[in-house]
Amino acid sequence: MIHFTCDLCGKALLADEETRYIAKIEVYAAYDPVEITGDDLEKDHEDEMQSLLDEMADMDAEELEGQVYQSFRFDLCPKCRAAFVRDPLGKGMRLRARFEHN
Repeated sequence: MIHFTCDLCGKALLADEETRYIAKIEVYAAYDPVEITGDDLEKDHEDEMQSLLDEMADMDAEELEGQVYQSFRFDLCPKCRAAFVRDPLGKGMRLRARFEHN
């Protein structure tokens, strides 16, 4: 039998006991259309391209890929699912943490 635990609270989630929820998050680079002008077409971009290639040379493939796309999958119990749906970005936690230091 496969055993699951809630990724937020650590509670055991048995497949035959309680509803288990899955939260999937994808984070990827947004590429908006850019208006290309005549000046853009006439400009020599070789130095810019070489600079980017030099910068990327020191990075491994995972680091480069992580800047473009990442996905996450979490198992949640009903209580943590409800909390996640109410505040998926964790804004409430950041606000509480900021005011606790005062």
